[in-house]
Amino acid sequence: MMQTSLLTAIIASVLVGALGGAISKGFVPAGFAVGALPGAAYGLVFAVCCARRAVSPGAGLVWGLGYAFLTWVAVPAGILPVAMRIMPAMGMLDTARGHFPELVAYVLCLGTPLGIALGSLSAFQHGPQKQRFSFARALFGGGGAGIVGGWAFGKWMEQVNFFPLIAGLVDSTSLMVGISLHFIFAVIIGATFGLLFQRDIRGYGSSMGWGVGYGLLWWFLGPLTIMPIWQGKPVDWSVARGGELFGSLVGHIIYGLIVGLVYAAVDRLWLRLFTDSDPINREPEGPGLRVLLSLQWGAVAGLAGGLLFTLVMVSVGSLPTVASLVGGVSPVLGFVVHMIISALIGMSYGLLFRYESPNFGSAISWGLLYGLIWWFLGPLTLMPILLGGQFVWTMQAADALLPSLVGHLIYGAATAFVFALLERRHADWLLVDPRLAAREARRRRPVGTAAPALWLFVLGLGLLLPILLG
Repeated sequence: MMQTSLLTAIIASVLVGALGGAISKGFVPAGFAVGALPGAAYGLVFAVCCARRAVSPGAGLVWGLGYAFLTWVAVPAGILPVAMRIMPAMGMLDTARGHFPELVAYVLCLGTPLGIALGSLSAFQHGPQKQRFSFARALFGGGGAGIVGGWAFGKWMEQVNFFPLIAGLVDSTSLMVGISLHFIFAVIIGATFGLLFQRDIRGYGSSMGWGVGYGLLWWFLGPLTIMPIWQGKPVDWSVARGGELFGSLVGHIIYGLIVGLVYAAVDRLWLRLFTDSDPINREPEGPGLRVLLSLQWGAVAGLAGGLLFTLVMVSVGSLPTVASLVGGVSPVLGFVVHMIISALIGMSYGLLFRYESPNFGSAISWGLLYGLIWWFLGPLTLMPILLGGQFVWTMQAADALLPSLVGHLIYGAATAFVFALLERRHADWLLVDPRLAAREARRRRPVGTAAPALWLFVLGLGLLLPILLG
C-alpha cells in the first residue's frame, strides 16, 4: 500500500513539476535549470523526500515552499554559478540578485503546485489519526481573520494612495471600489488560509508563523504576478520590480501574521463553543495558572534576550532613540525602556509559543522567526508611530535598520532558549505523575511536522529579501 502511494506521489509530482517548469520557462526564458525536464526532476526529488511529510494541503504547501527556496539556493544561486565559474566574477550577492526571477519561478511554478498536489493526495487517504475537517470553521475563522489583517494592511495602502490602483483592476478610479476589492481579496486569502491549514494549526505562535509564510507567498503571487496579468501588463519578476514593491512585501507579512494569530484565536473559540468537552482528559493546571506561568517565564526570557540585544543597540547608538519614546535622550533611560519592552515581548512569546517546541533546536528556530517578525512589526512599523510619525515601509528605511535585524534575531533566539529551559523544567516536574505524562505529550508539538520547512522559507526569505532588494 505504501509503495503504491509513493509511486502515485512520484508520478503526480513528476507531471506537476514538468508542467510548472514548462510554464516558468515562459517567464524566465534565460533562467538556469528552468523548463519541463528540470521541473520533472525537481518533482521526482520532492516526492521522494516529502511524500510522507505532506500529510495535508497546508503541510504540503509549506514543504513545497521550503523545497523551492532550498532548490533555488542550491541550483541557480549556488551550485550552477560555481560550476560555471560565474560566481567569482559576479560575487555571491550579485549572482543571487541576477537570479531573482528564478526564485519567483521556483516558488510559484514548482514549490506551490508540487506542495498542494502532494498534500491533496495525502488528504484523500483516510487514516485513524486524521483530524475531522470543518469547512464552516475554516471559512468563518479564515474569512474573519482576513478582514482584521486586511484592515491593518489597508492602513499602509491608504497612506501611499494604493486603493485607486486596486480599483483600476475593474476599470475604476473610485476609492470605495478599491477599498471594497481590497477587503474582498483579504477575505478570500484568509478563507483559503483556513482551508489549507486547519489541520496544521496547533497553537497561536505556530499559526502566526504559518500566516507569515502564507503572506510571503501571496506577495510573490499577488502584486508580482496576478496584478500585472490582470492589468494586461507584462509580468516583471526582476529584482528592481521587487524593490519597488518592498512596502507591499512588509504589508503582506503584517497581514499574514495577523491572519494566523486571529485565525488561531477564532479556531480555538469555535472548538470550545461547538465541540463537546472531554471530562476524562482534564487539564493538569487551570487556565489562569498556565497564563501566569507563561507570562512569568516569558518576562525572564525576554530580559535575558534584551541584555544580548543591548550589545547591538550600544554598537549602533540606538539607545537614545528608544529613550525618546518617553521624552528622554539619555542612553541609561533608553536601556531601561528597552528592557521593559524586551520583557513585554518576552511575555507575548510565552503566551504564543508554549507547547510549540519539542526540543531546544525547534525552540531557537521559533525564536528566530519571532525575532524576525518583530523587526518588521517593531522598528519598521510601531516605532515610527509611537514617535509621532508614520511608518515608512521603504527599502531605504529597511537598509538603515539592518543592524537592528541582527539584534532582533539574537533577542528571539535567546528568549526562546531561556523560555524552553523554564518550560522544560516545569514539564519534567509534571511528568513525575504518570497520569499527566500522556496529556503533556499530546499537547506538545511533535517532531516531523512542516515546521522545519516553514523556518527555512520564512527565515531564509525574511533575511534575504531586505538585502537582495536593497
